[in-house]
Amino acid sequence: MALIDLDHVNIRTTRLAEMTDFYQSVLGLENGDRPPFRGFGGAWLYCGTRAAVHLVEVTDDPEAPKPRIEHFAFRAEGLDRFLQALRDRGVAYRISIVPGLELRQVNIHDPDGNHIEIAFGGAEQADLSDYLGGA
Repeated sequence: MALIDLDHVNIRTTRLAEMTDFYQSVLGLENGDRPPFRGFGGAWLYCGTRAAVHLVEVTDDPEAPKPRIEHFAFRAEGLDRFLQALRDRGVAYRISIVPGLELRQVNIHDPDGNHIEIAFGGAEQADLSDYLGGA
């Protein structure tokens, strides 16, 4: 067996509507078909034909453990447009450039604080004046 690509990320949230809006409006994913699970709400957000982000609605129980994902990543094109959209929406971000590969990584957080990396090829041109250095 060999891993080929990211299938999906499952995120538990108490803010389903806000999270769904974030993934649609900031990352451009589309809310789509989801199996009729019983007992909990949720949303499947598609990147092309793949349901890449599965949101699962949970109750706000202070005793429940708070699962964390360090980050998950998407590959993308259109760095300049993406950075402008983040600036327009007031979404905080950090840019890293991978040494030797020159990949541009734009790091953001969703409303629940999950770290998301959006990776762009080294040939992509954009205003990187806020590049912080390091990987």
